[in-house]
Amino acid sequence: MDDILNLCLESGIVCHVPPDRVDSQIQYTMMNQFGNISLLTISKSRQYKNIFSPYKHWFDILFSILFIIILSPLFLMIALLIKITSRGPVFFVHKRIGYNKRIFNMIKFRTMIKEAEEMQEKLEELNEADGPVFKIANDPRITPVGKWLRKMSLDELPQLLNVLSGDMSLVGPRPLPLRDVYKIDQRWQKRRFSVLPGLTCFWQISRRYDMPFDEWARLDLYYIDHWSLWLDLKIILKTIPAVLKAKGQ
Repeated sequence: MDDILNLCLESGIVCHVPPDRVDSQIQYTMMNQFGNISLLTISKSRQYKNIFSPYKHWFDILFSILFIIILSPLFLMIALLIKITSRGPVFFVHKRIGYNKRIFNMIKFRTMIKEAEEMQEKLEELNEADGPVFKIANDPRITPVGKWLRKMSLDELPQLLNVLSGDMSLVGPRPLPLRDVYKIDQRWQKRRFSVLPGLTCFWQISRRYDMPFDEWARLDLYYIDHWSLWLDLKIILKTIPAVLKAKGQ
């Protein structure tokens, strides 16, 4: 039972066990009642037990609504630019893996040509990213307007709608495509799925595209282990200058 418990916690899976079966001093724990049985709920995520955790949802909702209102003229301008400069829809909806490995539809402004998804398999051998992720510095599928949007990270703005729907948070590990998740072979890296994915994170405000995936994953786990509303606010504030430096790809 101890071995199974440790395997689950390493992967970020919440467990419910008899109180006398675990050392509650080393994890975030909470006593819950299941019928007439009292079980200790154990998680390695700081968000699980923190008294401010319920407020994270309202923090996300209020700031998302505020950002959408302020940025609505920019949304309209980007939508028009995409529509008049390339063939295809304004938005790109892509399946991503979120909280507890649930699949959801993530919304972005379209930055690639319409046939981009079909072309990816042919470009796999050009992948420059470390680990399971897929990145090409000069991806031939990116449109001229899309290149500018990516540099400024403006293509991510529609994900504010994902935050409002509850599939994402303003701050959290970036949601990965199905292809990338299936290639993760280190169990400890899967603990990133124990919280909602985010619009921004430590990776977003760091050196990003030349960062090994192991380092990226460790930053995600640092966030999960040290989460607070104050930390969320600091990351959001640091995201603004990171975006203005236009170092996205």
